[in-house]
Amino acid sequence: MTAFLVFETLVWLPYGLYLVFAPAFLTSATEGGVMMQNGAGITEIRAMYGGLQAAIGTLCLLALLRTRFVWPALLTVAFLTAGLFAARLYGVSVDGGLSGYTTGALVFEGASASVAFFLLSRGQNQ
Repeated sequence: MTAFLVFETLVWLPYGLYLVFAPAFLTSATEGGVMMQNGAGITEIRAMYGGLQAAIGTLCLLALLRTRFVWPALLTVAFLTAGLFAARLYGVSVDGGLSGYTTGALVFEGASASVAFFLLSRGQNQ
């Protein structure tokens, strides 16, 4: 479980912080799939891809430092990544546009959700 939380922290926190300060990266990473047309769009990327992801990573880090946060962190990762995975998979099936970024995200989100639900099912730190 510790290795999983370390991994999640190392993926979510730096990537989220990076997108808070460099939101244009997402346009190139998605091969132009995410476009920012104005300040509102840029702010949305900073918030949803930056702030939210950094917060997930911070919660995982907190769980590494304080065991009472393990269960909330696992619940958060399980449900958020399952939701991202399901919506992304649906989007690819109806919209097309399977890119390298999307494939990587599907693998990460699917694996994260699976491991988090597995750890929850074992009843760790309830």
